[in-house]
Amino acid sequence: MKKARLLLLMATTAALVGTTLLSCNEKAPKEEETPFIGKSDITIESRRMTPEALWAMGRIGSATASPDGSKIAYGVTYYSVPLNKSHRVIGMMNADGSAKQMLTTSSSSEGDVAWIKGGKKLAFLSSEGGSSQVWEMNPDGSGRRQLSHTDKDIEGFLFSPDGKKVLLVMTVQNGPTTADKYPDLDKSKGRIITDLMYKHWDEWVDEIPHPFVADFDGNAIGEATDILEGTLFESPMRPFGGMEQLAWSNDSKTVAYTCRKKTGIDYARSTDSDIFLYNVENKSVKNICKECGPDKNMGYDTNPSYSPDGTKIAWLSMEHDGYESDQNRLYVMDLATGEKTFVSKAFESNVDEYIWNEQGTGFYFTGVWHGEIHIYALALDGTLTQLTKGQYDFGGISLLGDKILCKRHNFQQADEIFTVPLNDPASIVQLTTENQHIYDQIDRSTCEPRWMKTTDGKDMLTWVIYPPKFDPSKKYPAILFCEGGPQSPVSQFWSYRWNMEIMAANGYIVVAPNRRGLPGFGNAWNEQISGDYGGQCMKDLLTAIDEMAKEPYIDENRLGCVGASFGGFSVYWLAGNHDHRFKAFIAHDGIFNLETQYLETEELWFTDWDLGGPYWERNAKTAHSYATSPHLFIENWDTPILCIHGEKDYRILANQTMSAFNAAKLRGVPAELLLFPDENHWVLHPQNGILWQRTFFEWLDKWLK
Repeated sequence: MKKARLLLLMATTAALVGTTLLSCNEKAPKEEETPFIGKSDITIESRRMTPEALWAMGRIGSATASPDGSKIAYGVTYYSVPLNKSHRVIGMMNADGSAKQMLTTSSSSEGDVAWIKGGKKLAFLSSEGGSSQVWEMNPDGSGRRQLSHTDKDIEGFLFSPDGKKVLLVMTVQNGPTTADKYPDLDKSKGRIITDLMYKHWDEWVDEIPHPFVADFDGNAIGEATDILEGTLFESPMRPFGGMEQLAWSNDSKTVAYTCRKKTGIDYARSTDSDIFLYNVENKSVKNICKECGPDKNMGYDTNPSYSPDGTKIAWLSMEHDGYESDQNRLYVMDLATGEKTFVSKAFESNVDEYIWNEQGTGFYFTGVWHGEIHIYALALDGTLTQLTKGQYDFGGISLLGDKILCKRHNFQQADEIFTVPLNDPASIVQLTTENQHIYDQIDRSTCEPRWMKTTDGKDMLTWVIYPPKFDPSKKYPAILFCEGGPQSPVSQFWSYRWNMEIMAANGYIVVAPNRRGLPGFGNAWNEQISGDYGGQCMKDLLTAIDEMAKEPYIDENRLGCVGASFGGFSVYWLAGNHDHRFKAFIAHDGIFNLETQYLETEELWFTDWDLGGPYWERNAKTAHSYATSPHLFIENWDTPILCIHGEKDYRILANQTMSAFNAAKLRGVPAELLLFPDENHWVLHPQNGILWQRTFFEWLDKWLK
């Protein structure tokens, strides 16, 4: 995303009894930059997590160790609710977590930090000069100096191993604009659209990212050359791709990049991206996914990484074109022979992120299994070993000598930075305590796993989160949490919106099942949901709440149901099929009408795969899919429902939620609508986030307490 300057217009004040006018020689007040946003000193008197406390938390970003392993640079993002803004800062600490200091001193956001010049300098992105550029500074924060001076914002950078070149990601214009065609209409906001994928996720596709190569002489970054010049292909790929989708070869002569070389309707219906090798000297390009070996890797191929000795390249690969939630497999290719190997066969789930081990004989990776994301060791021969354990999710892994540097979180705690000793993974060490001052002021929830039998006799893991100071002799209202995705794991995640800690803190028992269609329980479990949206996965959700409602401490007359995205679809579907189980519903960014969703969404591969294709192509799969559309059961709606949506959500348009709300009101069902004109599929602005939480709990409390 582009880094905008954070500016605040300071208004002049006027006396209540009159107005002060500026004389001709007086100057108007200058526009001032936003005040520095740093760590909050919030006081929490209620002893429970609140929306304000959530947004007062520092959010740990990436961490990277110096080449000699003595220091760690890391990022933190702070938020100001009154200013409705965020601020990214850079911190530094010793490798043991001591001597922490904040290197950022300006109000401009800074991040994406990397060690360069053998560890003598830190490179980072800063908007201090008016646009997002590459800067450098000493490890103590002194000697700040701008290295790049490009016409466009730089979204990411990656220095070559020899330090003489740098990859820069910048956007290029996506074809001629209306003003290009009609120069006399340069103020017109109209768009002339001739093909699909004209909008994506939360933006109109006016520009697309390209990787550029530039020389670096140690003092300044030179003129940049567009690797994809003359094309309208994107790399990294929107909306989530970053610098992990590009890599330098060890000799600094080749750039490996991820790209889906398709445009228009072909792009909208395909997930077939590949890994390309670009020779910096002669500009030749080779597709290693299609030109090497019999395995053509027809789905997503992403995130290349060269082995320490430079003889091999690894990447993540999906098998099927159009299936965005296919198993993410770790592949390795021998660069001399072209032989490709699927090395993560022993792990029947997704490889989320990975790094080579120091010897180049295998990898460390993170992946979800049974509702937890842990770190695993994987040898090139496929031997698999789980390193970490417990009710946690790990991520952000990198090597720090004989340790793994990483982040860890769970339902009760946001990300902090840890090290995992390779010779004794159980002796994990926590390096940061960014939000301990908040945790010290609240009573904490507890979480337990419950395995339940589904209607077809399978075992399903359900997380149950209990309120602080839970008393089993009392009766509590309960919330069924419906996961989105539809194939996103219900692992030990920490969210600043769907936050289990704050739900439990408000006196609710949260029931969070790993229903059919989630990774971490084998491929068959994950794949079952495609084409069966209103089928077994809905039975799984009802199994979870029915089993928990049998407990004496849950009031079966005070059950709620909440969810977003596919979770929102689940809420809308259950609203017409719950047989009076629930007393309140909340749906965020949910699908209400599957037929209109097919034509409204921008990523057609999603609906082609999951629904079987367009609703007008009559076959067994489409007939079953579209027959489960929630809008077809509206005559059964009789339970209060809160409908929420962001109007910049282009994957599921706000029309879906407005239609659901309108239908509820016309049916005489108590309903409320919360719309965010400036939000996408999430809620990213501080004041919107506070409003979301307050509205969420006001609605639940109204009907369940």
